[in-house]
Amino acid sequence: STQSTGENTVRFTPTQIEAIKAGCNPGLTMVVGPPGTGKTDVAVQVINNIYHNFPNQRTLIVTHSNQALNQLFQKIINLDIDERHLLRLGHGEEGLGTDKDFSKYGRVNYILAHRLELLNEVGRLQKSLGVMGDVNYTCETAGYFNLYQVKSRWEEFMTRLKKKGGSEEGNEASDVKEYFPFHVYFSNAPQPIFKGDSYLEDLDQAEGCYRHIQKIFDQLDEFRAFELMRSGLDRANYLLVKEAKIIAMTCTHAALTRRNLVKLGFRYDNILMEEAAQILEIETFIPLLLQEPEDGHNRLKRVILIGDHHQLPPVIKNMAFQKYSNMEQSLFTRFIRLGVPAIELDKQGRSRASLANLYNWRYKKLGNLPHVLSSEEYLTSNPGFSFDFQLINVEDFNGVGESEPNPYFYQNLGEAEYVVAVYMYMRLLGYKSEEITILTTYNGQKHLIRDVVKQRCGDNPVFGFPKTITTVDRYQGSQNNYILLSLVRTKTVGHLRDVRRLIVAMSRARLGLYVFARVGIFANCYELTPAFKQLLKHPTDLHIYPDERCPTNRKTGELPPAAKVIKDMPEMSKFVYDFYYKVIERLMKERDEADRRKEAAETAAHRFQTPKEAKTLDAPIEEDPEKKKKNLEETLAQPFLAIDDVSMAEDRNDNEDSDDEDVVHPIRIIPSNLQDVQNEFQPFPHVKYEEEEEEEEKEEENQTSDVTAAVPALSEETTPISADQGQSVGDSALGSGEGTEVDSNKIAGDSSETQGVEMSPDNEDNAPVDKEETPENKEETPENKEGTPENKEKVPDNEEKVPENEEKVPEKESEDVEMREDSEDEDSEGECGPSLDMMRS
Repeated sequence: STQSTGENTVRFTPTQIEAIKAGCNPGLTMVVGPPGTGKTDVAVQVINNIYHNFPNQRTLIVTHSNQALNQLFQKIINLDIDERHLLRLGHGEEGLGTDKDFSKYGRVNYILAHRLELLNEVGRLQKSLGVMGDVNYTCETAGYFNLYQVKSRWEEFMTRLKKKGGSEEGNEASDVKEYFPFHVYFSNAPQPIFKGDSYLEDLDQAEGCYRHIQKIFDQLDEFRAFELMRSGLDRANYLLVKEAKIIAMTCTHAALTRRNLVKLGFRYDNILMEEAAQILEIETFIPLLLQEPEDGHNRLKRVILIGDHHQLPPVIKNMAFQKYSNMEQSLFTRFIRLGVPAIELDKQGRSRASLANLYNWRYKKLGNLPHVLSSEEYLTSNPGFSFDFQLINVEDFNGVGESEPNPYFYQNLGEAEYVVAVYMYMRLLGYKSEEITILTTYNGQKHLIRDVVKQRCGDNPVFGFPKTITTVDRYQGSQNNYILLSLVRTKTVGHLRDVRRLIVAMSRARLGLYVFARVGIFANCYELTPAFKQLLKHPTDLHIYPDERCPTNRKTGELPPAAKVIKDMPEMSKFVYDFYYKVIERLMKERDEADRRKEAAETAAHRFQTPKEAKTLDAPIEEDPEKKKKNLEETLAQPFLAIDDVSMAEDRNDNEDSDDEDVVHPIRIIPSNLQDVQNEFQPFPHVKYEEEEEEEEKEEENQTSDVTAAVPALSEETTPISADQGQSVGDSALGSGEGTEVDSNKIAGDSSETQGVEMSPDNEDNAPVDKEETPENKEETPENKEGTPENKEKVPDNEEKVPENEEKVPEKESEDVEMREDSEDEDSEGECGPSLDMMRS
């Protein structure tokens, strides 16, 4: 027999098979499981056998810790057990290593979703049979459809076969295929369904198809109650009491919810307790009493207790209760001491044979499974270390050994630094951080080691954090490849004198165990002699081989050619510091070499390209001007809301009459007419096309003739220009967005005596300036716009006739635009002759 998970191909031992058989039989079954003997696998197989052989019975699983319960439940999930029959109660459900939700409400949601899938299958079956109606609406209608349509067709099929003889002699192989009523429904199954070689084989295949259909309707019949209940709480309670077949909880959760479970009428037929030796007697009794007797008889049929009384007992903090009331004795241990028959597993498959010798002396006949002696993993040495296990002596650091900042809060800084240094050394050799666990016997040392790891390794991705840093008591039931163990005490042995705690500490490692302690204290302890006698076979100074990398080809028992001996913690710390920089330098060289090779490969690939390919890759992407113009016109032709630039919005004409100069209107509606858009608003003032440039050239010629005609008039007459003349000149000068402009302030300045407007001294000798380049003229001298009435009358429409985008050029305008405008001003001056001021002078 092998496990059903498919991952572990190790066969069950005869003792394990005996335990599985005993667990399936009614009554009390007790299994003693030493470390690594497969207690959890035996429990999983017992539950699997009961589920399949007694489908109507319900099994309750109880453990002491959430961690052990999750490990057991995770293996049950991997078996061929229907998900709708699994339920995990308690807050530890979040620790399951699966994306599925096995809590009460998670299972209710799963059932409701699965119900819809089954109803869709019923609809497909209905369509294949050509039945009219809405039979897949609810579970109830599906049940009627099964009764009147599916079963009737199957009975008709069986009747036809019986009329022809009902045996292989009276029927031909083709009869099953001919009369089978569900061909269309199973058209998506692997074909052919009926091979036609034998009548009995085809009939068995037909019966299998019918069982598949009936399984759908059986599940829908179970889900019918979830349709009738509308409350989530009612559905969850119904799931707990009726639907779930395997329910898992901790003994603490059972004690907290016993009253509610009894009130709901909770029923179960079998109970299995793992880690039974860690559960108090009272905690063992409570799960047995979660249901009321039926007619004076208890419904319970099987009680399976699995544990190891040689490992840690229940934790009792009150010393009086622990010693004088003997409360730390579990019910499992009491039965063992009373001589109740128990099955003891006798083969371990966790640790190397050399590591198993550290704790197998505590058991009668604990051997090793064959794969421990033959697997490559166990036959290879630990890289960088001379021995598979070693007891490392740690002396006082700066004259201090163990310390006690608070009562019973023991710490040892020297051991903490030593352990972390060895962890860093292992990471530098290539060990994975999830393969390393750091254990200690006291909570104070656990916190100290965590602080040291955070300080030394926390911010460095080369090291990272080990998988777990915890105490021996918390780590019972778990394992890892490499264990670094700190025993802390330097004055007395402490609570490690309890052999059960020592057994747990020695049995957590699979491939390597390195113990840091004051050797003189623990080696002289009588209770610990068998284990420390094995540990002292190797030197008490750490022997390492830093030239070796992970993984290694060195076999177990082979010593490295030149091992380095570390005498104390400061030497190890200094060595790791130097070794770290050597490794980093090597990694940097490897990275540079990899980058160089990659660059060379890219260069070679580029070199072998054809000239056409290289030109295609290097050529810039040019956009067709006609296509660009068309896209712009299509965009502007559609009405939409545009957000103007804030600097442009401040100078809009509709803000001129406002008293507040900071008023901003960032949103305005763009009309759909393209010509109106170009007159009112130009989103891209720097974009010009050939047609626009031709029009601008014509406008410049007209402006040149107008300005030339106006110059002699100014030279002959000293009288100011009339309002009509000034307006005409201004209009002609401002008629084009890009042509030469005549400043209205300068024109008005020639008649300053008659108009009463003072000339700005800064503008007397300046050449005509494009108004776009000097928007501050309007801002700094508001009297030009709002001064005397005569000025307003003379140039009333200048602001209105200038397009808004030319009214003020934002400061973020590109330098190319300014350079182009300056060049146009110079050209216009050359064409029109001297400026107005020069002629006037």
